[in-house]
Formats: sequence, structure tokens, C-alpha cells
Amino acid sequence: MSFSLAIVGAGQFAGQFAKLWRLHPGVGDIFATDLLPERADRLTADHDLAGTFPSFDAVLDSDVDAVAVFTQRWTHGPLVVRALRAGKHVYSAVPMAVTRDEIAAIIEAVRETGLTYMMGETSHYNPATVYAREQIAAGAFGRLFYAEGDYVHDMDLGFYEAYQYSGGEGWKSTASYPPLLYPTHSVGGVLGAWRTHAVSVSAIGVKDERGDGVFDKEVSQFDNDFSNATALFEVAGGGSFRTNEFRRVGYPSQIRESRFRFFGTEASFEQLATVSHWQDKEGVKDVTEHLEPKRALSPDDPSLAHVAPALRDAFTSGSAPVHDRSRLPEEFRNVTNGHEGSHHFLADDFVTAVNTGTLPPVNAWLAARYTLPGIVAHDSALKGGERLDIPDFGDAPA
Repeated sequence: MSFSLAIVGAGQFAGQFAKLWRLHPGVGDIFATDLLPERADRLTADHDLAGTFPSFDAVLDSDVDAVAVFTQRWTHGPLVVRALRAGKHVYSAVPMAVTRDEIAAIIEAVRETGLTYMMGETSHYNPATVYAREQIAAGAFGRLFYAEGDYVHDMDLGFYEAYQYSGGEGWKSTASYPPLLYPTHSVGGVLGAWRTHAVSVSAIGVKDERGDGVFDKEVSQFDNDFSNATALFEVAGGGSFRTNEFRRVGYPSQIRESRFRFFGTEASFEQLATVSHWQDKEGVKDVTEHLEPKRALSPDDPSLAHVAPALRDAFTSGSAPVHDRSRLPEEFRNVTNGHEGSHHFLADDFVTAVNTGTLPPVNAWLAARYTLPGIVAHDSALKGGERLDIPDFGDAPA
């Protein structure tokens, strides 16, 4: 069984998944479309795809079974709803959406159509998240009561190039995207292990001071001048977690951009840029090697020619020993992975969900729990840290 797929948005990230879906035995013809037709043409040529569509509307009018949305991050919500209502299964890059109403509309569309929706959150398969998820399931933490998740990616390390590539002449207006509206790499890594959800938040934003026209309210289409933000969340059932979304930070995000910590009554886990430790009341165990992806590709590989140099490390990792690859297709064995080994699993999750009619791991309901906390946290930061309640759309249906 296989299905046809159209990739919407042929930018730097789309090629990594075009390559995997092109190899996957569960996917048939793959097409591409982009507002800049030459990018769709190049993606099609680079990965031997079946062809291009002239527009998103043309994709929706076609008999393609599914779409994968890799457009600008603030555009996802409306495009996803339109695709679902047109009868297409949907894979969406992060974030799910940028407002509560957009999230609600996606969940309603999934519920009413019965189609597959999946958000491709890389931190769900971050080795630290996978490891913590296993330890929580085994009860090794005791009662988990606190966690931390950071997405620390400095603008100087790839984001300037990425926004210039996607934003054209007006790129500075979009490079000011509020950090807490892109929360899933930090929130998702925590909640991907700790099966709870956030119920309230207090957040603080740090106004930018570089003065280069980025994070400048007079330039920003989002009226945003926060380059760094910190949020403290209360979770259902008791406990809390803190996340950092930093875009001006002295930290080697090219080594590790997401990092996590979990604390329980019996044990804890902590991760830094190059080391990871399991700790209990008797001592410390270095688990770094267990969580370290093995490099699968050089950052200088020609297949990465269209990716900004500072971002290439994110696309060249293999898998870590903690990853269970037994369910992945054989065709993925010697193929580049990305974001600490997550891409293979995300690509296969979507194919499996569509072809079996089952819910993907990061389904619409879980995607809402990864995304909405950041949206409310940004509102809190704008209100000087006022504690705000976070709505919840509930668990995914059985």
C-alpha cells in the first residue's frame, strides 16, 4: 500500500524529508510546489520527484492523497485546515499554528474528516527525550516533579541565513518571530517524555539590544522585540517545568540546540552541550555515549548545497544507541538522518499512520499540547509575567 504526496514549500528543510519519503516503500509519487517555482523545480530535480504543481490551490484540486507543509512557520495553521477540508492527509512542520483558534480549527477538522494529521516535532525523538521516556515508564525517577527544556539557538548560528533565504528582501520583518511562538523544540522534549500537560504559565521576555533591525518593533511584522524568553509552567497532577527559548546566547547550538533535564524523588537526568548524566542518591552515571548520534554524513556533502552552512550539522547526524530502529524501513539504513536522529522516525510515523489509519505519535491533540503552552506564554511575557491559564483540548481519541 502506498499514497501520493505533495510537498508544499520547497525550502532548506523540505529536501531532507523528500529524500526519506522518496525511499520509503509506503510512499508513491511525490510532487512539490512553492511560491518560487524554481525552488520546486530544483527540489524535484534533486530528488527525482514525480513533478510540480503551480500552486497550493492546484494541489488541493488534484487527486494527491497527502500534503507535507514546510512553509513559513506562521502560515501552517490555515494551510493545514484547507488541506484537511480538501480531503488530504497532512504532515506539518512545526509549529502547529500560532493562535488558539487555529489549533482548535485543526483539531475540529481532523475529528470531522477522520484524516491523518501529524506535526513533525524533532524533540519527540531527541535521544534525551527517548531516554527519559523509557526511564519514566520504568518508574526509575520515582515521582517526577520538575523538568527543564531549552531551545538555545543563537541567531548568528544559521538563523540569519535561514531567514534571508525564506524572507527575501524583507527578511528582517520575519526574523523577529517571537521565540515563544516556536516552543515545540523545548516544550515537546519535556512533554514527549513526561505524559502530562501544562495548565498555567508565567513568562518573562528579554528585549533585544543589538540594534540591527532584527527584533525591532518598528520593523517586525509581529510587533516583537523579545529575542530571549523564559517560561515556567505548572502541569496537571502537580509539578512544573521551565523552558528557555534563546536567540541571543553564547552557546554552541551547532553542537546541541535542544537540551533537557528531569528531576524525580528517586533519580534525575541532566544534559549539557556535550555530556549527559543519570543521577540517583548513590552517584552519577555518564550516559553520554548512549545518547550520542553517530555522524552519517559530512557537513560538506553536496546534497546539503542548498542548506546554510551553520545549519548543516542539524541534517547530518545518524541515530543514537538509545534509538530503536527495528521498525524503520531497510531503505533508511545508510541514509542521512537529522536533528539528533529524529528525521527517520518522523518520516516513518507519518507513512505508517496514513497507510494503517492509526494515530501518529505526535497527533493533533499532542501537537496542541506541544504548541499552545508557548502561545499563552508569549501572552504572559507581554503582560509582564502575569500567570495565565492554558486551555487543553484533551487526550487524543482512542
